[in-house]
Amino acid sequence: MARKAARAVDPAQFRPEAHRRARVEIEFDEPVLLGALFGQFDANLVQVENRLGVYIAARGNKIQIEGPDDSVARARDTLKGMYHRLEMGQDLDAGAIESLIAMSSEPTLEGIISGDAGAPPIMIRTRRKTIVPRSATQIEYMQALARSDVIFALGPAGTGKTYVAVAQAVSQLMTGSVQRLILSRPAVEAGEKLGFLPGDMKDKVDPYLRPLYDALYDCMPPEQVERRLANGEIEIAPIAFMRGRTLADAFVILDEAQNTTREQMKMFLTRFGQNSRMVICGDPRQIDIPGGERMSGLADAVGRLEGVEGIAVTRFTAADVVRHPIVGRIVEAYEGKAE
Repeated sequence: MARKAARAVDPAQFRPEAHRRARVEIEFDEPVLLGALFGQFDANLVQVENRLGVYIAARGNKIQIEGPDDSVARARDTLKGMYHRLEMGQDLDAGAIESLIAMSSEPTLEGIISGDAGAPPIMIRTRRKTIVPRSATQIEYMQALARSDVIFALGPAGTGKTYVAVAQAVSQLMTGSVQRLILSRPAVEAGEKLGFLPGDMKDKVDPYLRPLYDALYDCMPPEQVERRLANGEIEIAPIAFMRGRTLADAFVILDEAQNTTREQMKMFLTRFGQNSRMVICGDPRQIDIPGGERMSGLADAVGRLEGVEGIAVTRFTAADVVRHPIVGRIVEAYEGKAE
């Protein structure tokens, strides 16, 4: 097959004296999926080659991979994961491939893609899309969302903390597991003064809550979002609006929780009602309130509650960033510098 996309593979790396060389062959059952698997001008195969330093040759429904043995194993698992996504009717773009490449360094990639032996694949279905885990930690997170009452999701931007939580909340609202979806965050400015905002209360707080709206519209048709917002099935409000309420039969998400005070966090957690689930998302390294970590309600709550029955804590790192690969490198660069 002619290769039209450029490869950045150094042939010298395949010399036996440089690395232990390996060669494997994969055979795929559905030829109709191969066009999407390879990508236009084999772009998907080239992406795997360039990232893992292997050579991939396609002949019919078979793919041969050659290169350093550990890289060949990762490429094999990545290609299997790509094919599995297509079998399930999911999109395969550069971001999804990058995530599969990142997960291929985990020894349990097969379990990440397919679930444990005898178990169904791990996924969240919404009206607009099906969300599958894109990192090893997202597997742990999705499992916690399915079984725990209160879930703390800690880690940097781009790891899917809020997005996956919103998807799970929408899924449960659609199936009737909960009657309401409540999304909240503190109205704290991130290092800049925004000044006076015109309009009514909704107009004033909406800019702070925009990321929650974005995730919501990505999981539900716009007309359904608007209808459910109007009838109260979906509520988006700053944390101050939670005071004095009992949130029963609800899926409640608190975003940017690192910017809550201890008093706000205690107030929020004690709103928990019957048949409810709470997810608290935040990045402990991005605290914008005066006093920093010492005053953060998120850090205080995790310290007090981790290990308590019914409460789960999932910690993401820069390696779990599922946006553009450069985002992960940016996060790593900043986390590596002394504060």
